[in-house]
Amino acid sequence: MYVGTHVLAEAAQRTQQEALGVSWWVWLATLAGLVVLLLLDLVIVDRKPHEVKAGEAARWVVFYVACALLFGLGVWWFGGHDFAIQYFTGYVVEYSLSVDNLFIFMVIMSSFAVPSIHQHRVLLIGIVLALVFRGLFIAVGAQLISRFVWVFFVFGAFLLWTAISMLRNNEESDDPENAVVRWVRKAYPVTEQFHGTRMSIRIDGKRWLTPMFIVIVAIGSADVMFAVDSIPAIFGITQDAFLVFTANAFALMGLRQLYFLLGDLVDRLVYLSTGLSVILAFIGFKLIVHALHDYGLAPDWLEIGNFLSLGVIVLVLLVTAVASLLKSRRQQREAENAELG
Repeated sequence: MYVGTHVLAEAAQRTQQEALGVSWWVWLATLAGLVVLLLLDLVIVDRKPHEVKAGEAARWVVFYVACALLFGLGVWWFGGHDFAIQYFTGYVVEYSLSVDNLFIFMVIMSSFAVPSIHQHRVLLIGIVLALVFRGLFIAVGAQLISRFVWVFFVFGAFLLWTAISMLRNNEESDDPENAVVRWVRKAYPVTEQFHGTRMSIRIDGKRWLTPMFIVIVAIGSADVMFAVDSIPAIFGITQDAFLVFTANAFALMGLRQLYFLLGDLVDRLVYLSTGLSVILAFIGFKLIVHALHDYGLAPDWLEIGNFLSLGVIVLVLLVTAVASLLKSRRQQREAENAELG
């Protein structure tokens, strides 16, 4: 009994040492900075509804990636290279998972025929909801991890199960109407046409919801499902709640512009789900190994460091992207030859 308690005490102490340990004012300043970025986007980009072109989207993507990199350099300067590597690795994982999520967003937008001039507003609201949901999930996850070492086994097993499910079901559902959306449609009347960005409208003295509200519900409920996958994944990279939240936040910040920049390129990344399943399986294995170490059940040589994690994740993403684009180019060439022949 004493040995088990001693092992758990050492694990809790090690987890505490692995934390960056930022003060409350750093949290407050970071949250304020993120709010300023959102307001900047809202004032400049979304002030006048318009169709976002590739050039404008590219500039904003570069801006948000630069902000994420500068923040990571700040972590390196004040916290050291180990925490910086954890942040950058978590950011890469969350950003790559976000690219896969873009496919769902595209399905929702096209299925509900959202006008192009209002798509940015939909994504902006969806990202704010995602930040709120993930913030709650991170707070709960951090508390569980700090108290119960066995949670690593649960997270690891869940990621392994998710990876296997992604390999088995590479084709995403084309039906954006999940249970929440269907319930809203049954509970409230919904107009056939969009009314600008308004979510409800009064017709003949009766309050109706607009398709814009239904789209927001679909995006928001999808965000919850995305958080269920991504939060355990990044806890496999770092157990520091501050790094987990900021990596998620900066990955989500550039997601809206990435949506308009990539366009149909997402459809060409045919091996993206396969690559992400490999990454999730790797992180799940790392979580289980971490828990075994905390219980004193794993050998010292079986240790997956942060540099190794970053290298594996980047390599898998590069191989996935190159293989996907080569296959897409080959399929396009074969289709062109079939039309000529």
